[in-house]
Amino acid sequence: MNRLQTFLKYQAQTNTMPLALDVAHSKGSYIYDHSGAKYLDLISGIGVSALGHSHPDILAAIHNQADKHLHVMVYGEYIQSSPLLYAQALTTDLPDNLNCVFFTNSGTEATEGALKLARRVTGKSKIVSLIDSYHGSSMGSLSLAGNNSYTAPFQPLLPDVVHIPVNDLERLIAAFDESVAAIIVEPVRAESGGVILTEEFRMTARQLCNAYNSLLIYDECQTGLFRTGRMWQAGEFDVVPDILLAGKSLGGGLPLGAFISSREFMATLSENPALGHITTFGGHPLSCASGLAFYTALKNEISITSIENLHNIIRDGLQPLHLHGIGLLLALELDTFDNVTSVILDCFQQNILTDWFLYNNHCIRLAPPLNIEPEDLKAACTVIMNSTKRLGLY
Repeated sequence: MNRLQTFLKYQAQTNTMPLALDVAHSKGSYIYDHSGAKYLDLISGIGVSALGHSHPDILAAIHNQADKHLHVMVYGEYIQSSPLLYAQALTTDLPDNLNCVFFTNSGTEATEGALKLARRVTGKSKIVSLIDSYHGSSMGSLSLAGNNSYTAPFQPLLPDVVHIPVNDLERLIAAFDESVAAIIVEPVRAESGGVILTEEFRMTARQLCNAYNSLLIYDECQTGLFRTGRMWQAGEFDVVPDILLAGKSLGGGLPLGAFISSREFMATLSENPALGHITTFGGHPLSCASGLAFYTALKNEISITSIENLHNIIRDGLQPLHLHGIGLLLALELDTFDNVTSVILDCFQQNILTDWFLYNNHCIRLAPPLNIEPEDLKAACTVIMNSTKRLGLY
């Protein structure tokens, strides 16, 4: 068997048409296959490789930590430098009430922890979520999705979840009562193609949570850490969540997620019962060392202005095609999934990596590394434009 046949035989597949790029190594904004061909990465591993691949500071931190120790105990029992320092660094740059970090292995585990925390703090069970939201694929996270085509095969899911349309104030207000433990939202909806929650919707959600003693959960697994042009959406429009979820790029390319809240709220998970929430590998020292190096480099190398400049290159380079989204989380409208698939495959043949969205299959995902070279980005836009022309899409 060749490598593709072995891949298809022995690894469980997530879809029937994997691109099956046979990766040899990666560096900067490029991924290289075993023939030596290089592919410009415009999706960053779905937002994970936010500073590209093989950043020297991240690699140095990984090697340094590996020389000291790897796993020594389940999360939360021993003092370990890298998770301790990373938690301190993260909370320094967040609103005052988000001062305590619980590290997990992934974004979906952060969602699960946040749901438990909300129920524990409030003593209530009802969760409000948005239709076509994405908070992960585990059973609790999947229950929040509000998309029957993805959830129907796995039902029954978590009870007491109410789904409302995005930016629908009337339905938002109607969903709240004394039984609501929390509302969970993505301030910028990543899998819907960068749909942005309005200021009025965010502020109303905050006000309703205050009125009904409910918690506001912001899922920033894909949208945080400068992906949308800000370090976090938390605090924008003076709306501060009670719980913040982080993931994707948080580990600098290694598995890491977190839910972040107040020290007071987090204390409820440590007693009655003890170990109310626990993880074996969450906050792994290697992931946290990588993540801390990433976070430090991110603050040194990326700014609102640099994101705006790259955003404008894409917007200018793809005119007159319709582009929506924010920062470097952008969706290119192509009307149908067939068009999207055709352009993705055509770009792949020209060594440009793009992708589609879970809940918006008529758009191409553009989420390049935050430090991609402007000339590389301009060249990629030319390839995409030529592809759409060749396929007769405009």
